[in-house]
Amino acid sequence: MSKRFSSFADFYPFYLNEHANVICRRLHFVGTLLVIAIIVAAIWQRNPWLLLLTPVAGYGFAWVGHFFFEHNKPATFKYPLYSLIGDWVMFKDILIGRVKI
Repeated sequence: MSKRFSSFADFYPFYLNEHANVICRRLHFVGTLLVIAIIVAAIWQRNPWLLLLTPVAGYGFAWVGHFFFEHNKPATFKYPLYSLIGDWVMFKDILIGRVKI
C-alpha cells in the first residue's frame, strides 16, 4: 500500500529522498531553469506556442534523472501536484544553498 500524504510539508522530505542522486537533482534544476527561460522567451516574443515546450523541458530532464541515475519512478506518477510544487521548492532550495548540487 502506498503512503498518502496529508500535506506538502509531510511530502517534501519524501520528495527529497527520491532525489538523493546529485545528477538527478542537477537535471531537475536544469529542466526547471529551462522552463523559466521558455516562459520568458514566450512573453518576450509574444509567442504562446513556445509554452508547449515547458512540459518537454521540465519533465524530460527530470525523467532522465530518475530513469538513468536515480533508478526510481518519478513521484509525479503518484503525487502530481505535490511533485510539481516539490520541483519548484527544490529549485529554490538549491538556489539558496539548502539543497546541494
